Amino acid sequence: MSVSAYLDRVRREQGLFTIEEVVGLSERGNVIYDPYSTLISAGAVIGRGNVFFPGVYLFCTDGGALEIGDANIFHANTLFEASAGAIRVGSRNQFGEGGFTAKANRPGASIVIGDQGRYLNGAAVFGETVLGSGSQLLGAITVDSCRLEPGGSFREPDPDRRAGLLKGAGAARGFTVPAGHVIVGAGTFSASDLQLQSNFHPKV
Repeated sequence: MSVSAYLDRVRREQGLFTIEEVVGLSERGNVIYDPYSTLISAGAVIGRGNVFFPGVYLFCTDGGALEIGDANIFHANTLFEASAGAIRVGSRNQFGEGGFTAKANRPGASIVIGDQGRYLNGAAVFGETVLGSGSQLLGAITVDSCRLEPGGSFREPDPDRRAGLLKGAGAARGFTVPAGHVIVGAGTFSASDLQLQSNFHPKV
């Protein structure tokens, strides 16, 4: 048995796209830099114009659902796992650099990610979480059942019109970050630490 045949057999047994099927995603304008290290479940719904760097893993099982929109960028060490709930991703988001994880892997879990967000440097998302359009997670932050309200992306010149933002490192659980606001955490994140984003980024 050739190496390629072996790899495809293992992928089929695990419910993943074969290497040829991963390459086939390019027919919809997706860019896959290394189909050998890109693992995608056969049940995942993948849109158009996405960019997949090496070492990206998109998993869903019969107990979950995974939908990816268009023109997202998935840097290395990005993992999505929809094994007990749904993960729905919009368009034009950046996942990584520095890794990103989203897991709907427990009963009741649901993760919704809008458009034009940035999720960098080891952020991880769990539970019932909504990352509204334009939102940002900057740092090694474990987010569990939070809501970041939608707003402008990081390109919006008025920081107080940007979507909710978490930055730093630590655990964030069970609160909402309104548009125009940020919480900076070191170890833990608390809603009592909400600040206007203009405190850090002067208005243009």
